[in-house]
Amino acid sequence: MNPFSTTVSRSLLAIGAMLASVGSSQAGEDPRQGASVALRPGVPAMHRASPFMRVFGPTLPPIGYVLFCERNPRECAGKADSPASEARLDMTPRRWRQLSEINIVVNRTVEPASDREIYGVEEVWTYPYLRGDCEDYVLLKRRMLVRRGWPGSALLITVVRDEERRGHAVLTVRTSQGDYLLDNKTDVIRPWFEVPYEFIKRQSSMDPQVWVSLRPESTRTPAHMAGVPAQERP
Repeated sequence: MNPFSTTVSRSLLAIGAMLASVGSSQAGEDPRQGASVALRPGVPAMHRASPFMRVFGPTLPPIGYVLFCERNPRECAGKADSPASEARLDMTPRRWRQLSEINIVVNRTVEPASDREIYGVEEVWTYPYLRGDCEDYVLLKRRMLVRRGWPGSALLITVVRDEERRGHAVLTVRTSQGDYLLDNKTDVIRPWFEVPYEFIKRQSSMDPQVWVSLRPESTRTPAHMAGVPAQERP
């Protein structure tokens, strides 16, 4: 077994043990509940008022993601321009429970630590084993949801600046009810517009290797050239 498979297997084993300890009432709470918070200026209020994120054109992917895909090409494979990628996932109570359960167990199983603390260098995107940076939480949550049958086009890695203006990564879940965030900083799943982050970029739902800007001033390329579903274009 290669190191990548070993790390993922160990992570899933540790999280599997944690899954058994999550109470049904806790995992079944409606993640759509949450207090409104002040908005950051990264995306104009007219765009933040929508339950769906607006994307504005192609942008460069994070270098850590590029290197991750070079090491694990199968993990980044996807069908560009697939008709299914435009459709938003219809949420059900069962799916809400799955989201909440996985968000909780990964947050509580993996200890937060920076890449420099773990590896001695910056920007190492990988699946965590006991410790990990924000993007490692995102990668593991995404993989676990895909293994449960969720489409990759509904699970998009997203780069933001947090309340302290530091780079941070969260997992955006595209649903017919709106876009929701899985975040290692909280067990509560919140609508994207209720989170006080500055949204920078995310994966395109139509191709996981294409990244799109969430800031209108950062690109002049038309959205239709960026692998952007029609309903998410400005």
